Amino acid sequence: MGSSIVCSNDELLDVLIDYSRKIYGDSKCVGLDDLKDPKAKAQRLWDILSPNEEISAAKDQYDLDQLLMKLKDKLSDRAARVYTEKLINQQILYKMEENEKEYLNQIKLQVIKKHSDNENASTLKRYAELEKKKRVFLTKQISDILRPQKEDEIIGQSKSVKALISKIASPYPQHVIIYGPPGVGKTSAARIALKAAKERKYSPFRKDAPFIEVNGTTLRWDPREAINPLLGSVHDPIYQGARKDLSDIGVPEPKPGLVTDAHGGILFIDEIGELDLMLQNKLLKVLEDKKVSFDSSYYDESSDDMPKYIHTLFKEGAPADFILIGATTRRPEEINPALRSRCAEIFFNPLSPGDIESILESGAERLGISIDKEAKKLIGKYTYDARKAVNVLLDCYSGHLFEKPDERVVIDYERAYEALGSLVRDEYAKANDGSEIGKIYGAGVSGYLGSIIEFEALAFKREDEMGSVRFNETAGSMIRDSLFNALAVLKNNMNINPDKYDIHVNCIGGGKVDGPSAGAAITCLLYSSIAGVSLRGDCCVTGEISIGGSIKAVGGVREKISAAIRAGFKNMVIPFENKSDAYDIEGINIIYAGNIKEVVEFLTRY
Repeated sequence: MGSSIVCSNDELLDVLIDYSRKIYGDSKCVGLDDLKDPKAKAQRLWDILSPNEEISAAKDQYDLDQLLMKLKDKLSDRAARVYTEKLINQQILYKMEENEKEYLNQIKLQVIKKHSDNENASTLKRYAELEKKKRVFLTKQISDILRPQKEDEIIGQSKSVKALISKIASPYPQHVIIYGPPGVGKTSAARIALKAAKERKYSPFRKDAPFIEVNGTTLRWDPREAINPLLGSVHDPIYQGARKDLSDIGVPEPKPGLVTDAHGGILFIDEIGELDLMLQNKLLKVLEDKKVSFDSSYYDESSDDMPKYIHTLFKEGAPADFILIGATTRRPEEINPALRSRCAEIFFNPLSPGDIESILESGAERLGISIDKEAKKLIGKYTYDARKAVNVLLDCYSGHLFEKPDERVVIDYERAYEALGSLVRDEYAKANDGSEIGKIYGAGVSGYLGSIIEFEALAFKREDEMGSVRFNETAGSMIRDSLFNALAVLKNNMNINPDKYDIHVNCIGGGKVDGPSAGAAITCLLYSSIAGVSLRGDCCVTGEISIGGSIKAVGGVREKISAAIRAGFKNMVIPFENKSDAYDIEGINIIYAGNIKEVVEFLTRY
């Protein structure tokens, strides 16, 4: 059979080749025109249409007519497939165009739902109102303006600040507890210490090391560990605060606390002595491990639904490698011994009136105002910490602006007196001069605040040796012990027999004496009342008395000296053993005594 009914074999072959080019492209049909033999062309076209080697090998058993018929069938099938695909694609495009708006609306709703969660018009309005209020500022905090920024701006604590910086700005920084009264610069010193450490090349603190500040009085925690802002906690799926997407699949979520926020930096806990004892013990564990461990009965290590960060927190814990700086107004003996053993200890001094005056002068300079010398002296006498002094300065500043808004602010004595109000007292003014029999002034301390205690005594001579001693029962047992020691000293060291007298000792104001530091003052008081010798009124006395007549060291000497300066005393007697506690104090004459005779000799010298 040499030709088809419709056309010749050559024409049919040309049609098949031309159609193949339309379906497969010219690049796939390259080389067909170079072949002259029709059967060779047909076999080449067969290879193009049947790339499978087994099917392609069958072409050799067909003659030209058979090859053409097979090629026509293959191209017909392919043409039908191409036509069908085009038709389907056209229908798809038509449907997509037809439903385009509906699809877009659905996508918009999904996006809005994803980003708004449970937001609605009402909640968004409240959020906008909140953001608006956050942009309104009535005033700056005065502490932001007057807070010390450099080491030399912390008044009265030069040695303590240097000691703190040396312990923090070191290749091996130490945990520290700072003891001292409120408002003397403990927090500012901690910030400055970290800043100084960042500037040292050998310091392990990075430039972005955090300073996390928290107050121990406000840190509360749940023993069930559901809430622990300091160390961190685990929100189990049934916990009210658990994330919905995690609770739905039963996954517990660890919440790292402040110790993790402080990783690589400083965690400053103000009033660390007020921290719950159990929480202190947990904090000690973190200091040892340098990480926080989490645990939950809901944690399943093999769960595929659990995020990677949660697996990491449960397996490895949250990093918590930081330096702890604690500040407290308590005495060292009141602090957890285990915590103290891990920390270096630094003591900040009470501020003297001179220190307060320097702070006032610096504050006035920053505010751009002037303050008289007499006003500074008055405020320095009746305020004990920088925070209170600055508040008085601000009261004076505000009062002047209110009354004289167009005049330059100058704070004088009258305005300072008015701002101090009830803080101004004249209780010791009469005691600064002269002398008196049976009256003496001692010094006490409560926390880090010194005070003056006024004692008086009367002695009535008897005919026999059945004398008695009466004193304030409210003064406490320590004053009784000091009184009995003083009676023994009078007999043994001063040749005075108190049994021949009825003695009445009074602590004016009924103050409670909870330490032995009034012993020396009471001994001198009894000597004065029995011997009829007057004691100078410009001196106060502190020191424990032994039954052998020695003056022993006592605590809180700097605070007591500060109270004496404020009360206007010119002299103060302290134990010789406390000499190092008064190394740089100015504004008062300090007498160091080792025995009671030295004290009596000075008090009776006019």
